[in-house]
Amino acid sequence: MPKIDIARITPRRGSSYPAPFARQAADRTKQALGDAAGLRDFGVNLVTLPPGAWSSQRHWHSAEDEFVYILSGEMTLVTDAGATLMRAGECAGFAREVPDGHHFINHTSADAVYVEVGSRAGNDVCHYPDIDLHSDYRDEWFSHKDGTPYPRPDRG
Repeated sequence: MPKIDIARITPRRGSSYPAPFARQAADRTKQALGDAAGLRDFGVNLVTLPPGAWSSQRHWHSAEDEFVYILSGEMTLVTDAGATLMRAGECAGFAREVPDGHHFINHTSADAVYVEVGSRAGNDVCHYPDIDLHSDYRDEWFSHKDGTPYPRPDRG
């Protein structure tokens, strides 16, 4: 089994959300560990969530399972049931087709670091219950809930 040199994996900063939804996760970084290992069935990311940052917009998936394990720091998990404080050594899972949006927010003054694992379903639809956002992975970009696409960012 090949060892992955995490230091050689360039962190991706921010999210691919269109404006105005990108700013809450703008400082989040992800390192694609699964890609570095050549994994195809599921993704694995090492995520750093600095103080004040969100992991994502609150969402749920139609065809992808997700699992999160917290390595260091504290984060607040937000679901339909409310807010739950989560600390290093704790984990959470989100089954596909369960319409309970989730995300994490770092309300502390220190970074939180976690591993996220998710399936890579090519037919997934991502639902965002709190905002006018829709993502069907076959469309390769975000739309409003009525199907109108958001403007694509200028790639200059």
